[in-house]
Amino acid sequence: MATIRQFQVTFDCAEPERLARFWCEVLGYEVAKPPYGFATWDAFDATRPAEERGSWFACADPTGAGPRLFFQRVPEGKTAKNRVHLDVRVGTGLHGEERLAALEAECARLLPLGAVRERLLLDENDSCIVMRDIEDNEFCLD
Repeated sequence: MATIRQFQVTFDCAEPERLARFWCEVLGYEVAKPPYGFATWDAFDATRPAEERGSWFACADPTGAGPRLFFQRVPEGKTAKNRVHLDVRVGTGLHGEERLAALEAECARLLPLGAVRERLLLDENDSCIVMRDIEDNEFCLD
């Protein structure tokens, strides 16, 4: 039998803390504990060379069930479609108009946070809304 392993999802980005806080709001996550030995992320950053400050940040599911999300600053911007994206499961078990209503309500909640609605993929049972986060990464409301 295979061993089940924990994993984290890592985002390359321009502004790690800003993007992490966006995803905290989307998923109901909280800021993750700072690296070992530090009381806060600011304390950790204070030990880094000036050019590396603010280069890393993380958020975590407060229940421990979901994966940790890690954000790392990279010098280049996003240039192509994501090869991996998150599906935010807000319509699980719902179908038809009830599912669409749940997706639209979540979309309306995320727009003021800076998310962008790209398009609705309409299917009679399994519709989803393709969105973009504040750094243009695609994700779906599913």
